[in-house]
Amino acid sequence: MSSIRDVLLDWSSKQPDAPLFISPETDRVITYGMLLDQSRSLLSVLLSKGIRPGAHVGLYLQNGIQTMRLFLSIMAAGYVVTPFNLLAHEEQLGLVLEHSDCELVFFGSSQATALATAKRHVTRSFIAVEIDPDALHVFGESEASDLPTLSPDSPALLMYTSGTTGTPKGVRLSHRNLLTAAQSVSEWHRLSSSDRVLSSLPIYHINGQSIATITPFFSGGSIVTPQKFSISQWWPSVLRYQCTWINMVPTIINYLLNAADKPDAPSAQELRHVRFGRSASAPLSPDQHQAFERRFGITVIEAMGMTESASVVFCNPHDQRRRYGSPGLPCGVQAKVVDPRGTELADGQTGELCLRGGNVMSEYYKSKAETEKAFDSGGWLKTGDLGHRDADGFYFVTGRLKELIIKGGENIAPREIDEILLQHPSVLEAACVGIPDAAYGQEIMVFVVLKDQVRCDEAELREFCLRRLGRYKTPKIFRFSEDLPRGPSGKVQRLKLLDWA
Repeated sequence: MSSIRDVLLDWSSKQPDAPLFISPETDRVITYGMLLDQSRSLLSVLLSKGIRPGAHVGLYLQNGIQTMRLFLSIMAAGYVVTPFNLLAHEEQLGLVLEHSDCELVFFGSSQATALATAKRHVTRSFIAVEIDPDALHVFGESEASDLPTLSPDSPALLMYTSGTTGTPKGVRLSHRNLLTAAQSVSEWHRLSSSDRVLSSLPIYHINGQSIATITPFFSGGSIVTPQKFSISQWWPSVLRYQCTWINMVPTIINYLLNAADKPDAPSAQELRHVRFGRSASAPLSPDQHQAFERRFGITVIEAMGMTESASVVFCNPHDQRRRYGSPGLPCGVQAKVVDPRGTELADGQTGELCLRGGNVMSEYYKSKAETEKAFDSGGWLKTGDLGHRDADGFYFVTGRLKELIIKGGENIAPREIDEILLQHPSVLEAACVGIPDAAYGQEIMVFVVLKDQVRCDEAELREFCLRRLGRYKTPKIFRFSEDLPRGPSGKVQRLKLLDWA
């Protein structure tokens, strides 16, 4: 099978009435056969609006079964899906809308105001279609069109990720990239059509797209997809729908551990049908890892992914070889550790992690310079992560070249926050850094140098950030300083701020 369309045709012929998406809020189900009908109807409607296959179609929607089936239907119908981050500030959303070339954007009522505001920063026109999350048929009883045959190298997903400059980069992934990743994960976790996953990771996150949606779809399984993560509803959903695996990030694991002593928390015996849990998107503390396994009796497989590789890089095995504190062995990719000259290093030596494989992107959209910078002459993707490999082939990530802050699995570019703070009339300099946090993996600390003879307190700066960045990107800790650490060129050495934390 060479495309999402082929996978859909295959499973809808084998098991048209089998559930694919299940809503825990309403108990509504989308079957494989229904998804095929939806994809054909979607194609017909888009063609009637003059939007031809190959065009980019955006999703600016909260999770839910309507969103998930649109996500797959857009690709199956031959279009390129572009999910937009619901946490993005209006200016960044406008920038991505402009850059993505979306001809149509589906949105929900709760996103209407933000979308309208972001459109002020967009010079190109696009069609905006509001989606009713409760509608049985998104487009009513529209005509159906036969799905076009797609090449494995046809683009399927355009996903934006923040770089160290704060400027979003569009990662364009093909059907081959996505299905290679899905096959690798399916084989690694031994997934089949009898498996069912619970995942609340957002559809604008590569983990929520590749691991929690495309992979179960590829293996013919089913997905319980709540609109958002809820501590009180997590275990009831696992039990009610008899999920065989759960897809998590360390933040979710921490929340579940914190609520583990509540009377309604399930026992390990009640959860014996859960084959495993999967944790990725941020490093998992070995202490949390082992505590979760002891309390709930569920083996947690730690993994690592990145947008540029369709969320597949490393994964731990399902046996006693698992390593706490390591994202595991290469999963569907080739990996190596190199020095600054690109020479491969021996086991135990720290360098930059590099990848190559069928799931690795071919380009950043409309950015030849960034694409060339990302790959070496041998076609290896330079990840920007520092780490090493041990004698048994397990990889360990020890730092980041990119200086990104990873909060709750989301990448945050420090410079974006710096530049907002520099707009405050009292701020002379600002530099953000990620610090360890039990709930989110990392939180944001900012060091601020005020202008001479100017008064300003933390409350004023926090309110300033809240208005311009939103709560998620507003620093948790503000520190005032007379200076910042600098290198010989005068550039702020951000990582040295960790010594000041």
